[in-house]
Amino acid sequence: MTARKPSRKSPEPIEVPPAPQPVTTEVGAPAPDPVAPPPAKRARARKTAAAPPRPRRGGGGKGVLPATALDDGDRGRLLAGEHHAPHDVLGAHPAGGGVEFRVLRPFAHSVTVLAEELRAELQSDGDGFFSGVLPLPAVPAAYRLQVAYDDNTIEVEDPYRFLPALGELDLHLIGEGRHEELWKALGAQPMEHQGVPGTRFTLWAPNARGVRVAGDFNYWDGTAFPMRSLGSTGVWELFLPGVGEGAVYKFDICRPDGSHTQRADPMARHAEVPPATASVVAAPHHAWQDGDWMAHRGDRPVHESPFSVYEVHLPSWRPGLTYRQLASQLPSYVRELGFTHVELMPVSEHPFGGSWGYQVTGFYAPTSRMGTPDDFRFLVDALHAAGIGVLMDWVPAHFPRDDWALAEFDGRPLYEHSDPNRAAHPDWGTLEFDYGRTEVRNFLVANATYWCEEFHIDGLRVDAVASMLYLDYSREDGQWSPNEHGGRENLDAVAFLQEMNATVYRRNPGVVTIAEESTAWEGVTRPTDRGGLGFGLKWNMGWMHDSLVYIGKEPVHRKYHHDEMTFSMVYAYSENYVLPISHDEVVHGKQALVSKMPGDWWQQRANHRAYLGFMWAHPGKQLLFMGQEFAQGAEWSEGHGPDWWLLDPAYEASGDHLGVRTLVKDLNAVYGALPALWQRDTSPEGFAWIDGGAAEDNAFAFVRYDADGSPLLAVSHFSPVVRHDYRIGVPDGPEAWVEVLNTDAARYGGGDVHNEEPLKPEAVPAHGRETSVTLTLPPLATVWFRPA
Repeated sequence: MTARKPSRKSPEPIEVPPAPQPVTTEVGAPAPDPVAPPPAKRARARKTAAAPPRPRRGGGGKGVLPATALDDGDRGRLLAGEHHAPHDVLGAHPAGGGVEFRVLRPFAHSVTVLAEELRAELQSDGDGFFSGVLPLPAVPAAYRLQVAYDDNTIEVEDPYRFLPALGELDLHLIGEGRHEELWKALGAQPMEHQGVPGTRFTLWAPNARGVRVAGDFNYWDGTAFPMRSLGSTGVWELFLPGVGEGAVYKFDICRPDGSHTQRADPMARHAEVPPATASVVAAPHHAWQDGDWMAHRGDRPVHESPFSVYEVHLPSWRPGLTYRQLASQLPSYVRELGFTHVELMPVSEHPFGGSWGYQVTGFYAPTSRMGTPDDFRFLVDALHAAGIGVLMDWVPAHFPRDDWALAEFDGRPLYEHSDPNRAAHPDWGTLEFDYGRTEVRNFLVANATYWCEEFHIDGLRVDAVASMLYLDYSREDGQWSPNEHGGRENLDAVAFLQEMNATVYRRNPGVVTIAEESTAWEGVTRPTDRGGLGFGLKWNMGWMHDSLVYIGKEPVHRKYHHDEMTFSMVYAYSENYVLPISHDEVVHGKQALVSKMPGDWWQQRANHRAYLGFMWAHPGKQLLFMGQEFAQGAEWSEGHGPDWWLLDPAYEASGDHLGVRTLVKDLNAVYGALPALWQRDTSPEGFAWIDGGAAEDNAFAFVRYDADGSPLLAVSHFSPVVRHDYRIGVPDGPEAWVEVLNTDAARYGGGDVHNEEPLKPEAVPAHGRETSVTLTLPPLATVWFRPA
C-alpha cells in the first residue's frame, strides 16, 4: 500500500484520551509518520531521503527544562544510522528534576509530549532532535507525541517508550541455531505490545553497524526509526506502533564500511509483486477446513501407499489465474485424472519468472504473482478437500546475488560461505548457503517446517541435493578444498540435511521429504539414526535417463539397448524411489515426452502410451509433468504453459490427445485399486522377472505382488508388430488371468488388439516356471493382467 499524506490542519489543544488509539488514514491502514522530504522526493525509490534542513534550535514549551546536551557521538551515530542502542538515548528517561524526553523527527517544526493531563512542547536541538525535561515524578506508562510539519500535524505513539518485544528464550534459541519456529521470532510480526497495536520488526544482521526500518509509512526515510541491537546474537529489534498489515518496508543497513544498503526482509511472509522488491507486513487469517486430512494423512507410510504425482508450474498451468481461481480448477482436474498428489514447482518468492522459481529471494513468502499468502492457503485447503496431497519444491541449495536480497546481506558474507570458492555456485551464477553456520542452518531448517506447519504442505521435494553434498560439484581441481578427512563430501551440508529431515518428520507426522539426488550417494533414504540423510523418497534419475534412452531408439535398434530398461532392477531397492518424468525432461531442446518417440504420429503416441504403462507398473512411485498426460508435442514454456487447445473438440486431432489423457486416468484408477502396484515398492519380495531378456522381441514381462501375495502380471512390448501366441511363464495359483489394462485399447487411440478371453494357465514350463500362458501382444503396448 502507499501511505497517504495527512490533511493539513492547524493543531488544536488536545485532551489526552485515557486509551489513545493510533491515527489512521483509512480502514486497516496505519497512518504515515511523515519524516518526509519535500513531495518531489516522496517517490518509493528505496533510497534514503535527502539530507535534513539546516538545524534550528530553540523553542520549547512553558515549564519545560532544557535536557542534557546530547553527546556528539550519539548524535552522529543516530543521524548516520549506526547506533546500537537508540532506546538508551531516545524516548523518556528519569532525570534530575523530572523525566527527560528526546525525539528524533527530521523535517518537523515542533514536537509536543502529551502525557496524562500534561501538554509540553519540546525544545528543538537541531538536526531533527527535540528534547526537554518535564516535571513528572516518573516515566509515564503511556504518552503520545504531537508532531508538526510544514503542511500537517499528526499524533503518534513514541516507538522508543516500548520494551523489547522479543523474549530472552527466543534470543537464546536463535543464538544456538535451534529456534524451530524462527518465523515467529524474526521478521515483521503484527501484534499488540504493551496494550498498543503495531508491528514488531526483528532482523538478524550481526555485521551491521546499525539498522533502521524504512517503508511506505515513513516515506522510505528510516532516520527516525533506528533499531536496537539485542545483545551478542546479532538480532536487531524495533516495535512500531500503528504500523499494521499491508505496510511495505525494507531494512536500511549500515554496513561495516559505513555505507548503506536497503534490503528486503529475509523472513518476510509476503512481498511486493515483482519486479518490485520490498517486503509486506502480513499475518495469517485463513480458517483451515482440512482437519480430517491432516489427522489421517500419516495413517499409512508413504512408501507403502499409492503415490502418483502431477507436477505443476502454477503460474503457467492456466496463465493468468490467481491462487483462488486455481483452487476452482486444479483440484477437480487432478482428482479426475486420479493423481494422489500435486507437486508444485517452487512457490517461494523469486524475482525472475524465467528461473521457474528456483532462484529464491523470499524463502518465507509465497510468490505474490498470484495472490496473498492466505490465497495460497486457500488453494492448499481446496486440494486437500479433493483428497489430493500437496508437495512443494524447496530450494535450499543456493540463492541469487540480487543486491536487495541475501547476498552479503549486512556488508559481509552472511548467508553464503566466506570462502568465495565455496560461496559461488559454478553452474547457475548464484551463491551457496554456508551450512556450517548455525544461524544459517536454523534459517533453512525452520523454513522447511514453516511451509509444512503454516501452509499444511504434505511434502518437500528438495532441489539439487547433489550440488550440496559434494565440495567438488562442477568444480575443477584447484577450485575446491577437501574436508577435514581429506574427502570431497560437504560434511556441513550432510549435517544440515540430516537435521532438516529429522526436524520435519518429528514435528509434522505424515509429511514426506523427497531428494532430487543424481548420484549414487549411499543412504539418501536411510534414517538419520542409522547414518542416512533421512529422506523419505528419492528421485530415480538413473531409471529416468536409461529408460528415455531406450524409448528414443527406433524399434529395430532397441534390442541393443535392452539392458537400459532392466538395469534399474539391479538397484531398485537400494533407496525408496520415485520415477520422475519432470519439467527438466521436456525443456531446453530435450523435446516433450511424445516427441522423443520414433516413428510416425501413430507410433509416437503408441510408444508414449506403452512407456507410461511400463512406468506405472515398475517398482517406485510416479511423477508426470503437466502436458505429458495428454501427449503435448511441444516443449513446455513458462510463457504459455500446456497446449490445452489440443483437447478442444474443434481440433480434428483432439481425440489423439484425449485418448492419452483417458489412459492416464485409467492407469491411476487401476494403480490405486491394486495394492500389488504400490504396497511393496521398497521390498524385493514385491517383484519378480518373468522374462527380462527378450531383447529380440523388445519385450519385458514381470509380476508384482501385494502384501498378501496377490499378483499382477505386466508385459510391455516395444515393437510395432503384433505377436500372437506369445508364451510366458506365470506364477502358480490363479486359474485364469484377465486383462485389466491395455494401452492399445481403442479408447486410448490404439489399434484395439487385445486378449478377449481369460488366459488359462497350461502345464507347459516356460521361463523357469511350471505353468505358462499364451497371449497376444499388441504393437507398441503395455498390458496388465490380474487373476480372474
